[in-house]
Amino acid sequence: MPTNEKIQAIIFDMDGVLTDSEWFIAEAGRLMFQETHGVAVSHEDFLPFTGLGENRFLGGVAEKHGISAFDVARDKARTYAIYVEIVKGKLKPLPGAMKFVRRSRELGYKTALATSTDYIKMITNLREIGLAPMEGQEKSTGENFVYFDAMVNGNEVERKKPYPDIFLEAARRINTAPEYCWVVEDSIGGIQAARAAGMRCLALLTSFSEAEVKNAGPDIIVRDLSFIEPEKL
Repeated sequence: MPTNEKIQAIIFDMDGVLTDSEWFIAEAGRLMFQETHGVAVSHEDFLPFTGLGENRFLGGVAEKHGISAFDVARDKARTYAIYVEIVKGKLKPLPGAMKFVRRSRELGYKTALATSTDYIKMITNLREIGLAPMEGQEKSTGENFVYFDAMVNGNEVERKKPYPDIFLEAARRINTAPEYCWVVEDSIGGIQAARAAGMRCLALLTSFSEAEVKNAGPDIIVRDLSFIEPEKL
C-alpha cells in the first residue's frame, strides 16, 4: 500500500455514503411487486441484496417469493418510475457527506462516484441532495457534475460488487492507479470490492453493524462522514 502522501483520489459509493435511499427503493420495490405481481413483500426481504445493484435487489426477492413471472427489465423500470416519484423533496445528504466531498475537492484530490445502481437512480439521488443540477438546469454543453471527475453506475460494468470492476473502472477514468485510491463504502460487498481492487477503504456504519463491517476488512471505520475529514486519510 502507498504512503498517505501518495493518495491521489477518493472514490465514493452513493447509497449509505452520500445519502440513504434504501428505504425508498425498498418501498418502490414493494409497491411494484404488489402492483405487477399481486405479491406482498416486506422491506426486510430486500436487506440481503443491499448494495448489489437493482437487478439482484429485485431479483433476489423475486426468487425468495417464487415469482416466476418476474421480468428484470420491465419490473426494474416500473420500480424506478415509482422511486423517482416517492423521493421528490425527501432525500437528504447523510451527515458530513457534502462537507467531505467538497473538502476533498479543495485538497486537490480527484473524486469519482461508483455506484451499483442504474443511471436513473444515481442521477435522481444526486439531484435531490444537491450534487448535480436539477433537470432543466443543465448547461447547454451537458450536465455539470462539479463534484466528481468521473461517475460509474451499475449498467457500465458486467460484474457487480463484491467484484472490484466498478472501482477499477472509476480509477481508470480518473487516470489514477488503484493503490493510490481510497474508497468510501458502507456495504459489505462494497468493502470487499474495494479490497479486491487493491484500494484502501474507509467504511461507514450507516447500513451494517460494526462487527459485520470490521469482518470485511476496511482500513478505517467511522459512524458517518461527520466523524472524519479527508486530511485524516
